[in-house]
Amino acid sequence: MRLLIVGTLGGQLSTASKIAMQRGAQVTHADSIDGALQVLRSGRGADLLMIDVSLDIAGLLGKLQAERVHVPIVACGVDTDAKAAVSAIRAGAKEYIPLPPDPELIAAVLAAVAQERGDMIYRDDAMAMVVRLAEQVAPSEASVLITGESGTGKEVIARHVHKCSNRASKPFISINCAAIPEHLLESELFGHEKGAFTGAVARRIGKFEEADGGTLLLDEISEMDVRLQAKLLRAIQERVIDRVGGTRPVPVNIRILATSNRDLGESVRNGSFREDLLFRLNVVNLKLPPLRERPADIMELARFFVEHYSKANGVPVREISQEARQALKTNVWPGNVRELENTMHRAVLLANGPEINVEAIRMPDGSPIKVDRGPAERAAQAAEAITRSFVGRTVADVEKDLILDTLDHCLGNRTHAAKILGISIRTLRNKLNQYTDEGVRVPGPGEIRAV
Repeated sequence: MRLLIVGTLGGQLSTASKIAMQRGAQVTHADSIDGALQVLRSGRGADLLMIDVSLDIAGLLGKLQAERVHVPIVACGVDTDAKAAVSAIRAGAKEYIPLPPDPELIAAVLAAVAQERGDMIYRDDAMAMVVRLAEQVAPSEASVLITGESGTGKEVIARHVHKCSNRASKPFISINCAAIPEHLLESELFGHEKGAFTGAVARRIGKFEEADGGTLLLDEISEMDVRLQAKLLRAIQERVIDRVGGTRPVPVNIRILATSNRDLGESVRNGSFREDLLFRLNVVNLKLPPLRERPADIMELARFFVEHYSKANGVPVREISQEARQALKTNVWPGNVRELENTMHRAVLLANGPEINVEAIRMPDGSPIKVDRGPAERAAQAAEAITRSFVGRTVADVEKDLILDTLDHCLGNRTHAAKILGISIRTLRNKLNQYTDEGVRVPGPGEIRAV
């Protein structure tokens, strides 16, 4: 955990930093917002920013957003700063910690950030196999390609690989290649010098240098432009990068992880992804199964999300009703774990009474989740539907449809149709002659009725 503390508050923040260090955090100090930005630009990075509530938090968030730096912020102040605390939360701070600092409160905040960035929840054998492979290759320096549908937890398994590696005490840096415009991605990866392009107001260290000594995750790498892939390949092969506008190469020591929800082999064939880069990245492939193929994980994850979002929203932790559990288990979850998480967050907010019932489990459009109560109920529902289709019809009409449908199934073969229907061939022929006399088209041998 890398903690950046901004401000002084008469030494109270120094006390907070000592407590954080005792809890295992790596702490960096900055006296001002400009100082904090310099730390972040320098590549030292931060997983959490703890700031004096009297400073311009909204302004800091605006500058971080402009420079595409994403880090959670916690505001700190003396107990009497109630209005400032409310303003900080409204400005975008995740939490407010009163000072003097409570060691247990700081420990809880650090634990919450760590948990938010690294939970590995699974029970299904299909997922357990992937986790075992991840832990087996984690101590190596091999590049790892993590594939799977959107929402299956590719970044979570990447963080787990880092946590189990020899680089666990060093930074884990992630960059989403699909979320950054093509013309900015190069400077995000490799950094830039002051004046390298319009808006480059200061030297900015890129993700490669920020991850030095640790792990760099290239999320959704299939979205990277093929021209930038050549520069990435050089960086991986030679372990040096060139800042945009720079005049000399910069050595880096990192381990590369990458994710994709596309078939990169197909991307190679259609020319949108370099084959040599794929070989460099795909030393080990961790393929995450979709949630529908790991049913034992559904309830494990659902309970975890209920507990997490109940605590986050200050509501009691409710059990999930039996009917709701059945609905969760039988849903196909096209959005995988991400969809399940959002669904359970909504359920926590919508639930009433002692349990989370099926009415609280709704899709994003507000429609209720479909409940599948198992094979017995599906059979009963099918039988009920068939029964309803018979209502209002005569026995002769139902018999005629049954005979003609069976004859279609047998491609007009009278002998086979009679065996299926359990009647003699003579009875069948008499019925077919009757239908012909009534003007109904009867298929001949090798024929079916026109659809």
